[in-house]
Amino acid sequence: MSNSDQSTHFPGAEELSAFIESHRRQLLAYVDRNIGPALRSRLEPEDIIQEVTVAALGSLEQFNVVGRDPFRLLCTLAEQRIIDAHRHYVAAQKRSANREVSIDAPAGNSDGFGFIDLLVASITSASQAFSKDQKEFRLQQAIAELSEEQREILRMRFAEGLATKEIADRVGKSDGAIRVMLTRTVALLQDILKIAG
Repeated sequence: MSNSDQSTHFPGAEELSAFIESHRRQLLAYVDRNIGPALRSRLEPEDIIQEVTVAALGSLEQFNVVGRDPFRLLCTLAEQRIIDAHRHYVAAQKRSANREVSIDAPAGNSDGFGFIDLLVASITSASQAFSKDQKEFRLQQAIAELSEEQREILRMRFAEGLATKEIADRVGKSDGAIRVMLTRTVALLQDILKIAG
């Protein structure tokens, strides 16, 4: 994932700051890939990097654990900041629990928002370590059991905000097939959440 030395130690904030600065471009690329269009309209990837820097400097001790890759840890912090920012900026509006999610609702639209927010957070989280509630944890587990194609289509629709026709073009399927797959997959995940809840 990085060319950093896993045995790197940071006796002080100055050394860690220098490490972050030397890896800024790679970290920025990581954030840029994972931030998603809905959140990108609210803040810049550089804002996430700034928050990661502050968080890293505030927890220097975790960067000095033997065998821990400091760049991977920075990416983990960035991932959490992306999820938190998405909840803060994008999920300000909640939907009533009994409203159905439309596969045509744009990501970032208030329609279908409670579930969509949870879905996006779960799709964009590479690890279950930061799941803050049981529903997100259960949803992440359910998503992990889907096929790679299903997960990728969910990510393109809800994290990237692509229209079903664009997804169909990317994966070489018909628009109708993508719609059916999304509808069935979303319904399955919602049912799992109802059971888990």
